[in-house]
Amino acid sequence: MSEITRIMEPAGVAPSGRYSHVVSGRGRFVSVAGQVALDEKGELVGAGDPLAQVRQVFTNLERCLAAVGAGWRDVVKLTFFLADIADLPAVRTVWDEVLDPEHAPASSAVQVAALARPDFLVEIEAFAVVPEERAAP
Repeated sequence: MSEITRIMEPAGVAPSGRYSHVVSGRGRFVSVAGQVALDEKGELVGAGDPLAQVRQVFTNLERCLAAVGAGWRDVVKLTFFLADIADLPAVRTVWDEVLDPEHAPASSAVQVAALARPDFLVEIEAFAVVPEERAAP
């Protein structure tokens, strides 16, 4: 059985966005490696377009989560690595489309000097807690 607790405002500190300050859970822990904007053929999606790249990255994350019986409600932490922090609004746009605010994970956003390839604008990693009865091997 999975049990996830989300604390939005510990000690009265409101989050500055749609995320939880603290998330804890009991169940099977899943770590999803940083995903980039490559499609099933290994081709870049959205060259120079942060919004298109973020959409592809979220698609890739969703596929990875599904492979272990997880979904967005099970995600407890997302980390956004951005080549340019000015692209954060693209992340927030897709975040708002995909994630339920009632199940908001903890999150961090970091501007990095470079990603694995110069045409990658964003990479996102995820951590989830999945109920044992739903977890795929």
